[in-house]
Amino acid sequence: MADNKDKNEVNDQTDDMTSDSTIREEESAEHMKEAKKEKGHRHSKTEEELETIENEIIDLKDKHIRLQADFDNYRKRTLKERMELLKTAGESVLMGILPVIDDFDRAMQTLDMVGEDSHIVDGMKLIYSKFQEFLKQNGVKEIEAIGQSFNTDLHEAITTIPAPSKELKGKIVDVVQKGYYLNDKVIRFSKVIIGE
Repeated sequence: MADNKDKNEVNDQTDDMTSDSTIREEESAEHMKEAKKEKGHRHSKTEEELETIENEIIDLKDKHIRLQADFDNYRKRTLKERMELLKTAGESVLMGILPVIDDFDRAMQTLDMVGEDSHIVDGMKLIYSKFQEFLKQNGVKEIEAIGQSFNTDLHEAITTIPAPSKELKGKIVDVVQKGYYLNDKVIRFSKVIIGE
């Protein structure tokens, strides 16, 4: 009977161990399920954070590209403005010289009355040619007018006269005051007489 009692105790202990190990296995399985859920939760949280960071990087790249484009446009615009300013920087000075050019042209026309052998004529022609070269170097050039069709963008009509020939009808017969360009910009219109 003692053997039966010992056997029963051993069986009870074995049953207790079995049930303890079953409980432990169940607890362990639950623990593993929770750990997997937590890991899955952490994994989904990490994916969300990663997606958020990727979106921020895309936004920053976009802002960077836009900033570069804006700066490039600003640089091109200021360069263009600087070039235009350099082209027209001396416009007011050159506009002030135009009446002197007109007087010089009239003086050159009256030199025809003086003898060709005169040193005065040679000196005036030399000065006139240097003056014309100076104007060319600074981008000033005369607007062609005589014999041209009237163009309101270049010419200002003073009056009309009967045309000396049929070819000059509606065209410029005479120039009262020369017009000038400064780098393809009209700085003074030609004052002209048109043939009817």
